[in-house]
This record gives sequence, structure tokens and C-alpha cells, in this order.
Amino acid sequence: MTTVDITTAPERAAHRVAEFKPNLLQSSEHDLCPGCGHPVAWRLVLDSLVELELERRAILIAGHGCYTQMMRISDIDSLQCLHGRAPAVATGVKRMKPAAAVLTLQGDGDMVSEGLHEVLHAAARGEKVTALLFNNGVFGDTGGHMTATTVIGQRTKTSLEGREAEEHGYPIDVAKLLTQIEGAAYVARGAVNTPGMIARTKRMIRRALELQMAGAGFTFVEVLTMCPTGWFVPTLDGPEYLEDSMMETFGIGELKAPD
Repeated sequence: MTTVDITTAPERAAHRVAEFKPNLLQSSEHDLCPGCGHPVAWRLVLDSLVELELERRAILIAGHGCYTQMMRISDIDSLQCLHGRAPAVATGVKRMKPAAAVLTLQGDGDMVSEGLHEVLHAAARGEKVTALLFNNGVFGDTGGHMTATTVIGQRTKTSLEGREAEEHGYPIDVAKLLTQIEGAAYVARGAVNTPGMIARTKRMIRRALELQMAGAGFTFVEVLTMCPTGWFVPTLDGPEYLEDSMMETFGIGELKAPD
């Protein structure tokens, strides 16, 4: 009979998970804050590209935000554009290289506060690209101030007492807006605060890429990510805070999908 040393088995298992990294991730070292959800979300993108054998056909168009650090440690063709303009640049890239898997990567500040019109018009045109929104409700890269997706009651550097509807308005649900646009073939929202939610979100990203390559039209996946630094909460409280605040405002699931 095989015996297992229970004092060391969990440690070995944890070590294996910690050491694992996607083939396209050249380094697991980054300068993002402890507890940030962006690296987890980005790993799901890289894994999906490899599984679909799209790694050498992928072109990433990135906006401006903390997530741009992922570009320098990932073995994927990428370029950075002006604040909020990633969907417009992706349009040109896809039309010149229709066989490419074209993705945009934007934060809520970049996509919703700075360039909402760009993503809406790209969807209206039915551009065959996949837009990814890493939404943590703050302008993390420029100090942690409020964005157009900051939820009611959420503290930021410019809403220290929490966002108030009367003073600051209401958060914009860009995914919900996109479901009303004919050219949007797939719209989904996931999160990275629990293992189960991470697995579910990966399926969304993979399906969005599959539909893009099948020529279905514009595809969109929003990923709710943690930002304990910008939220003024302890690092370990980030996942719970995300569930209690952002997930209460922005529902999780496939909001629009082909039959």
C-alpha cells in the first residue's frame, strides 16, 4: 500500500502550482501591487491562446494602465496605443490581417472613462476582434482615483467617503450597453476572486476567441479584478471586497451569446 506523508504533501502540491506558468509567460515577476487580480486574468488569456493554437497568430492592442506590464513579460506580438483608442487600432490591424487573432486589453479607466465611444462603435461595426476589459473600478496606474465604473459606496482617491450617485453619478455598465448592439456577437463578464470563478472566466475568454476566429463578429469579455491598494482594503480582503461590492453591481455570466 502506498503511503503519503501528510506533513509534506500539501507543501509539494502548493509548490507545483506556484511554479507553474503559461508557456507564453516569460517571467512570473512583475511590479504590480500584492493582491492585484490583473496577473491572474492575464494568465487566463495566455492559456486560452495556447490551447486554441493561436499564440503565433495573436496580436494584442493595449491601452494605458497597470496591466501594460504584462506586455513586457509575455511572448506575444503587441503594441500600445493612445488612451482609450485600442478598439480603433484593433480595427485597422484586423482588417489588414484578417487571419490574426486580434485582442484589445484595456482597464475601466482606459475603456470606459476615456474611450467608451471607441468600443461601442467597434461593436456597432461588428469588427471581428475580441475586447478584454480588466475592471477594478479605479484608475490604478495614475493614483487610484474614481473611474466611470466605480460602484456606489466605493472609496477611491477622489471619493474618500465612497462614490455617491448625487455627486458623482452612477457607474456605467459597458457590458450591458454592448448587449444592445447588433454587431456584438458575444458579451460576457467574469471575475478572478475565487478558483471556481477563475475557471468560469477562462471559458468565457476561450469562447470569445473561438467566435472571433469563426467570424461571428465583435466579442467582449469583462473581467472583474482585485485592487486592494486602490480600494484601501488589506491585501487578503480583496477577493471578498470584490464580491461584496463590484459583483453586487455588475452581474456575472454570459450576457449575450449565439444560440
